[in-house]
Amino acid sequence: MTAPLVVILDACVLFPMPLCDTLLRIAEAELFRPHFSQAILDETTRNLVKKGKMTEAKAARYQEAISKAFPEAIVEVPEQLIELMTNHPKDRHVVAAGIVAKADIIVTDNLKDFPPETLEPYGIAAQHPDEFLLDLCDRYTVSVLAQIIQEQAADLKNPSQTPKEVLGKLAQQVPTFAHLLEKAIADRDC
Repeated sequence: MTAPLVVILDACVLFPMPLCDTLLRIAEAELFRPHFSQAILDETTRNLVKKGKMTEAKAARYQEAISKAFPEAIVEVPEQLIELMTNHPKDRHVVAAGIVAKADIIVTDNLKDFPPETLEPYGIAAQHPDEFLLDLCDRYTVSVLAQIIQEQAADLKNPSQTPKEVLGKLAQQVPTFAHLLEKAIADRDC
């Protein structure tokens, strides 16, 4: 078995709750090692509050729950390192976090702020979450990820959801992955 990929999860993939839930469940299954900085978590919760998805108190509990579930995932990023980065200024802290974590990949839906030439010197690639999840399907098989989606659906109680409903929500951010998994789960249930 190959070693799990070391991955920085950008705030934009921790913000949509269905995608965040899926990614963190996959990380919990040890299919990749997640990392994020405090700045990434702060950006996530700030956006959740700003968009009216959570109250300040709920956002603080959410951030605390992620930190508690993945204590080894938090990386401390020196300000001097951030200043050396050459990608888009608002996302330099993300690349710096990737360097500190010795990341293989930054998962983001904001690829334009992470040009390959700014990442190559550090051996890091940026991937859209759809591409990342499809790569995990290749790496660990579709059925392994389908099982995680089925468990995710079984755990959801308020409101309860079927795997198809979970995948319908995921399709907004990761359409190719959602379609592939929906087909795999339908084939499994036949």
